[in-house]
Formats: sequence, structure tokens, C-alpha cells
Amino acid sequence: MVRAFLDGVRLFLRGFGTYARNPKMVLLGLIPAVISGVLFVAAFIGWVSIVVDLADWLTPFADGWSTGLQDAVRGTVAIALLALGGLLGVLTFTAVTLLIGDPFYEKISEWVEDHHGGVPNAVDVPWWRSLWHSLLDSSRLIAFGILIGVPLFVCGFIPIVGQTVVPVLAALFGGWRLALELVGSAFYRRGLRLPDRRAALRANRPRSLGFGVAVFCCCLIPFGAVLIMPAAVAGATLLARQSLGQPTGGPLPPGGPLPAGVPPVAGGGTRDAHHP
Repeated sequence: MVRAFLDGVRLFLRGFGTYARNPKMVLLGLIPAVISGVLFVAAFIGWVSIVVDLADWLTPFADGWSTGLQDAVRGTVAIALLALGGLLGVLTFTAVTLLIGDPFYEKISEWVEDHHGGVPNAVDVPWWRSLWHSLLDSSRLIAFGILIGVPLFVCGFIPIVGQTVVPVLAALFGGWRLALELVGSAFYRRGLRLPDRRAALRANRPRSLGFGVAVFCCCLIPFGAVLIMPAAVAGATLLARQSLGQPTGGPLPPGGPLPAGVPPVAGGGTRDAHHP
């Protein structure tokens, strides 16, 4: 499990190397991340501007308290609201960036696929249908992220557990969700959807977690998500190829092997047996 986890981390680093070989792709990949970053920074600034009033509104019970105690309670609530806003930003940044940059990241992912042998029997999906599928799947992942992320945020205030167990769980959960999001482009290219991603990545969950956790930790660095997102897409394409039993080091043989337990479907790729 440790070896597979480290293999996932190495895939993320390989994504940097593969992506950095093409300077045009570097510039292309930064555009959507910068746009998304500007939008999120603007949204967070707006959140900061109203957080004090919101904290006052949430604590009417403190109106009659002494000034010092009132300020302490409302200051704590305001800080918690700021942290919650930051958490929601981390949970949604990737999905929003992938939606904004779908054409840009598609080019990066295609370039990586071509560099490692191409896609057998690629499915030609109209751009509007691909965008619609991406929107639906991203919405499901965002909802799932908020559903799990907010309780983890609340548990973070539990003494000892909140400073030890919760950060590890958050990294594992966030890493798994990021891995599912980032491999989307490669799976759509094969006519596959979110259930297929889950089935393929579960076949080697430690490797998928290693990749996702590495991306998650980089996203916690200020502006880290803006800088690493294109390389993460490149690494995710390699992860998708490995998860589907396709090589990442040379030309792709026709009808390459598929991982055990993931049957083939028409048009290339795989289909989860539980999601026909």
C-alpha cells in the first residue's frame, strides 16, 4: 500500500515533467487557473467584508454581554466563518477551474495522451454534451465535497482529535475527490462517466490517493492551485491511463490490457459492472 501510494505521488511529479516539456502548454494551462483564482480571491474579499456583520447577526444572544466577552465571542465566530469560507474555496476551486478551463485542459490532456501512445477507439463527443456531463459530474462532486468537508471542519474544533485525526481524514478525502475530478477529461474521451472513474480508481485506491493527496497538499499553499493545476491535469491523464491498463511510457498497443474486474465497453475504455 505504501509503495502504491508513493507511485501515485510520483505520477503527480511525472505530470510536472511531461507538462513542462511544452512551453506553449505551460502558458495555455495557466489561463483558466488564473481566471478562477481571480474570481475566488474576489469572492473571498467580499466574504471578508460581510463576515463581521454576519457574526453579529448570528450571535444576538451576546447583545447584553460585557464588551470584552461580546467581542471575544463574535471574534471567534467571525474567524470560524472566514475559515469556513476558505474551506469551501478549497473544496470547489478545482471543479470550478476545470469547468472554466475545460477547452484548455482538454488540449493538455490530449497532448499527454498523444505523447504516451494515444487513445484507442476514442469517442467523439460533441463539446456541448461533454460540457453538460462535466457540469453534472462536477456538481455531484462539489455537493459530495461540501457534505463531507463541512462536518470535518466542525470536527476540527474538537480538542486533540481536531488537530490530529481530522487533518489526515481531510487530506485523504480531499485527495480522493481531487483524483476523481482531475481524471474526468481522460475518461470523457473514452465515453466514460463518474461511476466508471470510481470503479477504475478503486482498483488501486492507494495509488489514486497518493496522487490526489499530493495535489491536495499543494492546493493548500497560497496560489498553489493556480500554479500546479495544469501539471495536475497532466499527471491525472497518466493516472487515468494506468487505471485503465494503458501504458504511460510508449506507443499504445491496440486493445491494451484492462484492469481486473473492469470489463470493456464499446468505444474503448471500461464500464463498471454495477453501472451499465
